[in-house]
Amino acid sequence: MANFHNIFSTKSPRIKKEIPKQKILVDYREKNSLVPSQLIAQGFEIEFKELKIGDYIVNETVIERKTVTDFHQSMINRHLFNQIEELKQYENKLIIVEGLEHKELYNDYNLKGINANALRGFILSITLKHKIPLILSKNPQDTAKFIEILSKKKQKEMPLNTTKKTLNKKEQLQFILESFQGIGPKNAKKLLEKFQNLKNIFNAQKKELEEILGKKAEIFELLEEKY
Repeated sequence: MANFHNIFSTKSPRIKKEIPKQKILVDYREKNSLVPSQLIAQGFEIEFKELKIGDYIVNETVIERKTVTDFHQSMINRHLFNQIEELKQYENKLIIVEGLEHKELYNDYNLKGINANALRGFILSITLKHKIPLILSKNPQDTAKFIEILSKKKQKEMPLNTTKKTLNKKEQLQFILESFQGIGPKNAKKLLEKFQNLKNIFNAQKKELEEILGKKAEIFELLEEKY
């Protein structure tokens, strides 16, 4: 016998509130990947659109997803270097290298003779020099799980730079020099030791700068450029 609601009851029927699905922005080129379908199965709303940078945006984090083969090829053709610079514009970013379940990361024909330690060094450079976390994923299901967990992480209310120490004068000078592309900590220190201050560096002859920087000295030609 079917159950009917008693219209004379003082209790009103419970109405379940639908919890809105969390939306994840996905680059339209990811349609060929199995990750979006996995995310849909996990209860997410997917919106495909053209993302200028990254493949996924979730919880204010930009994610660049690469298969092992993509990672190798983009390293060889240097496309990955440009993507790293683009990702650095965002406070929250990461790279996911997917496919370790079926493909070896350090021993593959796509490496074309690149030493495995060179590849390890490149990964360390991504995480330490460029400050971009790199995650190794087994397969699309594993990638989707990482994204799911990320979606549940609460964003820090406190800005990240509040925990950083105040730079002293020497560190400030070095920080300014390192903002020029291609000038790392070592060359910044050499320039400051030789020329003593920024004014002398910026007024130095190109030949003098080339003694330390080589061709990288051309970066200071920006000082003559108009905005």
